[in-house]
Amino acid sequence: QVQLVESGGGLVQAGGSLRLSCAASGRTFRRYAMAWFRQAPGKERELVAAISWTGSYSYYADSVKGRFTISRDNAKNTGYLQMDSLKPEDTAVYYCAAEYSNYVPPDYTYWGQGTQVTVSS
Repeated sequence: QVQLVESGGGLVQAGGSLRLSCAASGRTFRRYAMAWFRQAPGKERELVAAISWTGSYSYYADSVKGRFTISRDNAKNTGYLQMDSLKPEDTAVYYCAAEYSNYVPPDYTYWGQGTQVTVSS
């Protein structure tokens, strides 16, 4: 019902920044919570950040708190993850996810294809 496409990944040096975008199509992005997950090779997928559809609630993993900022522009049906002060351990495939919810649910129905983020030391 909802298609999500991530972009903005790439190679960056440690301490640098990237901004990931998640463009939604199909059903309206409004009223969907949005989240960013990441998965490094050989590791479990982990929740990085999430934001409610209103933007009133947000969640950040401890490992990225203070460095990453999640946001959304519902008029553009686009979510963002601003990543600053990147560390090599941030290297992973980053996935955008969405779920119909008023809050920031733990589980998500719709997923993007992922975008690679590589941080060099």
